[in-house]
Amino acid sequence: MAIEVEKKYRLTKQQRERLLRRLLEVEAEKTGEEFEENILFDGVDLRERNCVLRLRRMNDSAILTYKERFPSSSSIKRQREDETGVEDPDAMMDILDALGFTPALIYEKRRATWQVRDTEVAVDELPFGFFAEIEGDESKIREVEQLLNLSKVKAELATYPYLTRQFGKERDGIIEARFKEQ
Repeated sequence: MAIEVEKKYRLTKQQRERLLRRLLEVEAEKTGEEFEENILFDGVDLRERNCVLRLRRMNDSAILTYKERFPSSSSIKRQREDETGVEDPDAMMDILDALGFTPALIYEKRRATWQVRDTEVAVDELPFGFFAEIEGDESKIREVEQLLNLSKVKAELATYPYLTRQFGKERDGIIEARFKEQ
């Protein structure tokens, strides 16, 4: 069982631009940039247990993730997170359906990731705003937060699924937050 430790920030467009400049200034290593479709499922007792089952699709690959949030009042979240690569996302959708899991929520995300002092920094754009996440050891999160001038930026305690429920639109029984077609 893996434990994810992260802190998330909601950014204005200007704060996002400053953060991207700062990442270059501190010579952070850019490790990726991708578009994601995140599909969260309902079924069995996931909601009652404060758990998430997610299929994240990126190009022709996917990752199946199980998350279970641990109770905390801290702005640094801790949660169980188990993931595995999925070779055939369509087959996985069929398997989950056969097991009684149905798509309940979908959100799209553009994510750029960086390595900074043994942490991963993600700069995200979702249809409802800009965000940053620092993931790593708690002391390293605080160190990188200072380095990137994020210590005075308000932490975002809400999860992306919660924000999708708040800002998304229901279509065919599924709550979705998608980018407008270009």
